[in-house]
Amino acid sequence: MGTNLGGGLLGPVFALAGWTGCVLLLIAFRRLRAGFRGDVHVRAFALGEDASVPLPARLANRNYMNLLELPVLFYVACLMAMMIGRGTPAMVGLAWLYVALRMAHSLVHVTYNHVMHRFAVFAVSNGVLVLMWVLLGLQVFGRAGA
Repeated sequence: MGTNLGGGLLGPVFALAGWTGCVLLLIAFRRLRAGFRGDVHVRAFALGEDASVPLPARLANRNYMNLLELPVLFYVACLMAMMIGRGTPAMVGLAWLYVALRMAHSLVHVTYNHVMHRFAVFAVSNGVLVLMWVLLGLQVFGRAGA
């Protein structure tokens, strides 16, 4: 495998996984804070979350779920590119851009949560993910250079 394997695509993969872990810690912090303040009872989490869970905790939880949904395709694309030795500079650049956009999406989601701002970042990140898959597809099927 090429030298771009470790330093190239593994960086964004670890960065997004680390960010996902940070959002998981935010959920715990916000849930515990709400519990200690008496804003919510532990029963509210018996089947996930009910409507009595304060909005900041629900937003963090929803964002965490977002980070486990579509980014699965990001991880697969990066791993496939690494497996076939196609972690090109373009792929690495797109991967870092995707991570930055997902982080921006999270920050909008768990702070001021303006739906149109969140949607715009989400849509652009999805476009980047599609470009990653198109580039990978072209590389796999031999229609692109390096």
